[in-house]
Amino acid sequence: MSGKHVAVLMGGFSSERPVSLSSGAACADALEGAGFRVTRIDVDRNVAEVLAALRPDVAFNALHGPFGEDGTIQGILEYLQIPYTHSGVLASALAMDKAQAKHVAAASGIPVADALVMDRRSFGPKHPMKPPYVVKPVSEGSSFGVVIVKEDQSHPPQVVASNEWRYGDRIMVERYVAGRELTCGVMGDTALGVTEIIPQGHAFYDYDSKYVKGGSSHVIPAQVSPNIYQKIQTLAVKAHQAIGCRGVSRSDFRFDDSSSDEGELIWLEINTQPGMTPTSLVPEMAAYAGYGFGEFLSWMVEDASCLR
Repeated sequence: MSGKHVAVLMGGFSSERPVSLSSGAACADALEGAGFRVTRIDVDRNVAEVLAALRPDVAFNALHGPFGEDGTIQGILEYLQIPYTHSGVLASALAMDKAQAKHVAAASGIPVADALVMDRRSFGPKHPMKPPYVVKPVSEGSSFGVVIVKEDQSHPPQVVASNEWRYGDRIMVERYVAGRELTCGVMGDTALGVTEIIPQGHAFYDYDSKYVKGGSSHVIPAQVSPNIYQKIQTLAVKAHQAIGCRGVSRSDFRFDDSSSDEGELIWLEINTQPGMTPTSLVPEMAAYAGYGFGEFLSWMVEDASCLR
């Protein structure tokens, strides 16, 4: 029994608030079960004052999206000198900016898809790239705002430049990579298992696929060749280290094996605050590696620090 006082930070005010509340509740319950003294904090703009008064031994960051995942809350925790889980200020900010993370990954020899970054308001009547391609906000999570433009579409999706768009003005247009959706978690500097995500009734792994029960099926270990399996694990650790992540991260890949077994393997992005809901991928990977949920979270609490 640790006896450490852990503040679980959840909720917040990003689009991913419902996911964070679910992650946070699951983590708080499991940490209590593992013997920690837990305080649940539904994060608002007064979080610095709340934490300064509470002075927990560790902050368990179960926030998702902007503020919780982009280096902001990490900076507050550094200022207060409260050890915290997951990545630090720089790695969090870098990973949240998909375009910058791609530059760093590519410079480290990790295969990425061709992409361009532009202002959504300059998204005109002509395709910015030969279809098929994907449009995604530069700094959002949980697949919010992702639009797939198919080969036969005569013009770009008008929603991107419209007033309905709520995901920021910087967008990334990325070559669409056909094939299978694969993902790999990293714990410390060790790769966990590789999971294949098969969306059920969805075109791709969107918000509902991720968080609605039955929205997707997860196959672990992914049924790919040992060579590809190991390559994904190696690239996941490489991305984790290149971007400067700590604790737990998860890298997402596309693998097109339609032409050959070796196929084309592309790294898409890294997630420094992977979901911790009952349907989330990283807890499943940890379980596959032999860690119970409480044991896995306990490792994260013990791994917490400042200057991450």
